[in-house]
Amino acid sequence: MKRVLAPLLLVVALVAVAVAGYWLKRPAEAIALQCADPLAGCSFLHRGTPASLRFLSQPVALEAFGLHVSAPNVHKMSAEFQMVSMDMGFNRYDLHSTRPGEFAAQITLPICVSGRRDWMLYLDVDGTRYALPFSTR
Repeated sequence: MKRVLAPLLLVVALVAVAVAGYWLKRPAEAIALQCADPLAGCSFLHRGTPASLRFLSQPVALEAFGLHVSAPNVHKMSAEFQMVSMDMGFNRYDLHSTRPGEFAAQITLPICVSGRRDWMLYLDVDGTRYALPFSTR
């Protein structure tokens, strides 16, 4: 009985750890942002306070472009870039404060071998996650 029970308990424990890890690491639900032109800038509300983001140049794969976000009373911000329904690996950037309420980063997107250009920016602002679809040139 011990020969069967010990491995079974080990398997149950490993499955429980895997499920708990997935549950704790899953990304938060993202709030969709509507923006016709990220180059011109996009306004949104972050916890009731006006905020904005803009690309400093048209995103092109393998070419650096600037991302600027204005969000008062924010302490930590990061941006993650993924293709729609396609994992593009680790593409996360911490935005650095340039002055109070202003954040920026230089971003370089990888090239997609299939030629797709549809991207999703996931912006994490003090733990609140926003999603902005955009296309590269």
